[in-house]
This record gives sequence, structure tokens and C-alpha cells, in this order.
Amino acid sequence: MPDRKSLLVLADGTIFEGTAFGYLGECTGEVVFNTGMTGYQEVLTDPSYKGQIVTMTYPEIGNTGINPEDVESNRPWIEGFIVREAWGPPSNWRHVESLDAYLRRYHVCGIAGIDTRALTRRLRDGGSQMAILSATDLDTGRLAQKARELPSLVGRDLVKEVTSDHAVHWTTGDWDLEKGYLPAAAFRGKFGRVPRIVAIDYGIKQNILRMMVSHGFDVTVVPAGATGAEVLALSPDGVFLSNGPGDPEGVPYAVETVSALLGKIPMFGICLGHQIMGLALGGKTFKLKFGHHGCNQPVKDLATGKVEITSQNHNYAVDPDSLGPIARITHVNLNDGTVEGLSVPSMRCFSVQYHPESSPGPHDSRYLFTRFHRYLCGEEEL
Repeated sequence: MPDRKSLLVLADGTIFEGTAFGYLGECTGEVVFNTGMTGYQEVLTDPSYKGQIVTMTYPEIGNTGINPEDVESNRPWIEGFIVREAWGPPSNWRHVESLDAYLRRYHVCGIAGIDTRALTRRLRDGGSQMAILSATDLDTGRLAQKARELPSLVGRDLVKEVTSDHAVHWTTGDWDLEKGYLPAAAFRGKFGRVPRIVAIDYGIKQNILRMMVSHGFDVTVVPAGATGAEVLALSPDGVFLSNGPGDPEGVPYAVETVSALLGKIPMFGICLGHQIMGLALGGKTFKLKFGHHGCNQPVKDLATGKVEITSQNHNYAVDPDSLGPIARITHVNLNDGTVEGLSVPSMRCFSVQYHPESSPGPHDSRYLFTRFHRYLCGEEEL
């Protein structure tokens, strides 16, 4: 069967021609680049990528196939997938299907064979932008017009499209090579007290929940629309604010809930949860030029001077000048100086912009789950 032509057309009129793989259709979204060398399956299934077309800077993608253990949700959430080379038959003992078949099954369009270095340079120089990816309409003029007319993701509520629709008690912990993912019972007794946590799901990754169970928490997940009163009615010891997609100012109901909880119960937020906490504290957020997407972002802990290599996926950041004196900046990004962590001891809350669950990515930051556990147990201060 001959290769099927596909086109990627950016809003600025730039055209990339390649070969279609995955679902043979058309999709639109904001194009971003991910610098990870591994973890494409986790990228595909991270709800934070809702609304975005992802290009991988690592050239060969798909050679380990797809397996059911490495997903971060029950389906892929990206709008489209851009790679230099889409590997054919997988070569890994854990795979159950190919990347091509997986994308076809979930109607995710892919394009291969384009110069991903040139695309990444364009996004770095000009910033992330909207685009259209099509294997069905190959009229460049028509596609360019469609791309120019695409609405921005700014202000759009993407959280409502990825959050769970009901509360669930999460009981799966970390991975064991021989036994697979372990049940919560395997971690009982290792940490003493078992704090009850309510995790607000703005698009939560499953490995965050696994890490919380593995670090001694009892976890209940609630939808993003849960109110402060509904959260407190569950009588938790603490609240976790999850990652999620899009503009934090597009989810005012989430900010309202966190505002209602500030000072009443300890809170820990990451990624979008960090940004929402910043807004609830009276701060502002802004859109980054091309965001942080990958597993190699250097972050400095201002208290210890230690540098962590972190996994990140976000397009927005908290404006440090908008925060009042009550909030303490705890971590900064060494590439661009943006805020990577906040702490407000008087309100019993802290947050980080990056992903300490590291799936994929280095494990430098998993101590934050331990810190939250020790804080709830009265063994450590923020």
C-alpha cells in the first residue's frame, strides 16, 4: 500500500508535507514541541495535552509500541502527533499493539517524515501557534485559510473536557516488575498514619495517584467542578490540586473552590493546580512563548540550592510580581527564571509547576509527596 500524503499547515502559513499514520483524517490544535527522548505513550495519554498537536523532537518514535501499563489515562488526549520517523513493527516484549494501530483506534491523526527540527525552531522563535493537520484535504490554500481562522486556546475551559464525571476511591500504587501495579495494601504500615486526601481532578495523570498511594495516602478523586463545601464534606486531611490542560483563567470555578479552601485545610498543587493556587492567592498568570514540555527542565530549590531535573508540561506560568508578600517563591526554572514553586505556610499550602510523579522523566522530585505526607502527620513544616 503506498504512503498516504499528509499536510501540516501552521497559522502563519508555513506548510510541512509528510506521510500520514494513525487515523487518516483531519485535526486542529495548538502545536507544541516535547523534548523527551522517551515516554511518548505517557505524552499521548496526558490530559494536559488536550487541545494541542504535539511534535516530538526525538527522531524515532513508536519502536517500543503500546502497552496497557504505561498509560496516564484511559485514552490519548492529544489532538494530533508529529514525528520525524514513525517506527513500524514494535520491538519490545511488553507491547500489545503498534503506535499506528493505537492512534487509528482512537482517531488521532499523525504525520511523519517532516523536519521536526525546523518546526521546533519555528515554534521557539515565533511561539506556539494554531495549526491544522490533514490527510483528507490536501488543498494548501484552503488549509492555510482554515488555520488562520482557528480560535486560540486562551480563555477556553479545557478542564471540563477531561475531568472525571464522578468521585472515585483510588487504590493502585507503584509498579513492580514481577507483580505489576501494587494495591494500596502493599504500602500500608510503611508510613504510619494514612492521611485521607481529596484529589481535585483537572485532568489528573494516573501516576500522580499511584505515587500518592505509594507514599502512604488514602486517595479519593473528585471532579473539577466540586465546590469547597463538597470537598470539606468528605472530611479529608488534605487536598491535592492536579495538573490539567489550558489556560488557568479559563476555569474560574476551580479558582473559586481553591479560594474557599485556603486556610481551612492543607493543600498541595502541581502544574495547573499550582497556577490555580496562584490565582486564588490573588496573583495573575501569563502565557509562555512556547511552554515547557519535556523531561529535562532544570529547577532550583531556593531553600537548599539544589537543582532538580524535572518533567514538565504547561504553557502558562504564575506572574511573580502579582503575588503579595504572603506567598513565598520556593523554586525557579533555571532556563527562563519562571516561578516553579510557591509556599504559603500561614495558609498551609504549597505548589510546584513541574511534575514530581515523573512519568516520564527523572525521579528527582518525588520527595514532595513525602513532604506532604510528613506535613499532614505533623513531622515537617512547609
